[in-house]
Amino acid sequence: MGTTPRVRAPELRGRQWLNTGGRELKLSDLRGKIVIADFWTFCCINCLHVLDELRPLEEKYGDVLVVIGVHSPKFEHEKDPDALAAAVERYGVHHPVLDDPELDMWQQYAARAWPTLSVIDPEGYVVATMAGEGHAEGLARLIDDLIATHEAKGTLHRGDGPYVPPAEPETTLRFPGKAVLLGNGNLLVSDSARHSLAELAPDGETLVRRIGAGSRGRVDGPAGAATFSEPQGLCLLPAHTAEVAGYDLVVADTVNHLLRGVRLADGEVVTVAGTGRQWRSTVDDHAHDALSVDLSSPWDLAWYDDKVVIAMAGIHQLWWFDPVKRTAGMYAGTTVEALRDGPLAEAWMAQPSGLSVSADGVRLWVADSETSAIRYVEDDVMGTAVGQGLFDFGHVDGPASEALLQHPLGVLALPDGSVLVADTYNGAVRRFDPESDWVSTVADGLAEPSDLVLTPSGEVLVVESAAHRLTRLAPGALSAAGASTVDGPRHRTERKPTDVAAGEVTLDVIFTPAPGQKLDETYGPSTRLVVSASPPELLVEGAGTGTELSRRLVVDGTVAGGVLQVTAQAATCDADVEHAACHLTRQDWGVPVRVVDGGAARLPLVLRGLDDA
Repeated sequence: MGTTPRVRAPELRGRQWLNTGGRELKLSDLRGKIVIADFWTFCCINCLHVLDELRPLEEKYGDVLVVIGVHSPKFEHEKDPDALAAAVERYGVHHPVLDDPELDMWQQYAARAWPTLSVIDPEGYVVATMAGEGHAEGLARLIDDLIATHEAKGTLHRGDGPYVPPAEPETTLRFPGKAVLLGNGNLLVSDSARHSLAELAPDGETLVRRIGAGSRGRVDGPAGAATFSEPQGLCLLPAHTAEVAGYDLVVADTVNHLLRGVRLADGEVVTVAGTGRQWRSTVDDHAHDALSVDLSSPWDLAWYDDKVVIAMAGIHQLWWFDPVKRTAGMYAGTTVEALRDGPLAEAWMAQPSGLSVSADGVRLWVADSETSAIRYVEDDVMGTAVGQGLFDFGHVDGPASEALLQHPLGVLALPDGSVLVADTYNGAVRRFDPESDWVSTVADGLAEPSDLVLTPSGEVLVVESAAHRLTRLAPGALSAAGASTVDGPRHRTERKPTDVAAGEVTLDVIFTPAPGQKLDETYGPSTRLVVSASPPELLVEGAGTGTELSRRLVVDGTVAGGVLQVTAQAATCDADVEHAACHLTRQDWGVPVRVVDGGAARLPLVLRGLDDA
């Protein structure tokens, strides 16, 4: 380490700053502070997890630490400055944010994955870079070390940071997420940014009551005292199940990583699944006591196959919950973030965020947001109706095999067998008709629609999340005549590909345990590496799952290129400490590669690099 040259942090430049009261920040303004540059994009669930991991650090080290969110977008919609400003409010980002629409800062800081964290010391040097989530413990130790070093040198300056909170708007709802129709004709809406549930009259506007105190927390109890953290999905239980369970409604309490039960008669809230810790374990398809399992950003819920199915956005799976037996377990997916159909235990998803069951109860529709896809479950198999993968998106109607969506968050199965899609980042409602295998646009010009509700009279209500309201679709929009065919833009996320050689390539995932931690094999091998390719023909050898973080790949020289999908994780525990805490670090990469003569024969990826700067 003594001979490693120190790297000066590149200057912070972008299109605009948010949360600074209009002030442009320079690194010189932050001299004397410890700075964490958090490279994120607001569609990415791992990035949202990191926002929540950073909150306690910002609170604890408020007089010495400045977090700068550098927003480097994946989807076209995320480049919109108004959409970014909305996301900063929606997710309660209480630090300055730099808008980096062309990924200039991302490239200058050599980020390779969302999220990436770069730590800058009080003298302006990059001292650590780490990808993925799960770094809070390591960051706290690193910050303590930097405080001690720079206090001794006289280069640490304590005091307030540059964050300036925006004005608090006055609306009944604030970034509503999901909605359900209650038996009395009212609507119950998850009012995500207000951390509560809002019951509205049938007009979709008049507030009848609020369940939840309205502040971020995880307290059970009466309607006025209970707290949630960015709740999303809602699922009404069948009457008999509700009677046995003792509550009528299940809530996906997303940022708390919990399911909560609500008794509608009086609004009493109780925790019914989850520990509140975020899932960082290995895959297991057994039934577990629901209150003993760790969940990860449950985003939507549906009653299917006589149980509650959970869209577990945080780990790219579906789970199940039985309110009567009070058990829960894994239902579909492997935790690999990609698009692959097949038997439920082998399917790949990417941030499933919306669920709806067909009128006959046979098919479960899934909005798989990061692959911009509509998937379905039937007869224990997952299929894809619309969507092509992690990097292809747009607004294109027509044959389902060619149609494109952009980060859909909601689906609604209609009685005629067709499906409406809340095509969130296109600001549209789309319709997929399985009979004709055709996709059309039924409404556009909406502000981030995130869910859809069908009323008994056949009306469709849209949860127009970024407009903070429910909106009725025009009568006739659902008829074939009311739909339009859009041949809009096609987008592909273009990240600079890595040139690799044909033949043997060594994949090395570099992992350095955080200070004071060591690899831990208490629950089996401490490391795990999963590799696949799109197209699969790209890899002659090397695909599959193993425990070594280094892998010999054989690349097919007749394939021009593609994407290597890599998932790595490492289990660590505190070293030489009684009652040691254990941690799991995990990261997914989609690495675009091009096969060329003279390309690299080694591909290094950093899972955690606390002393790699």
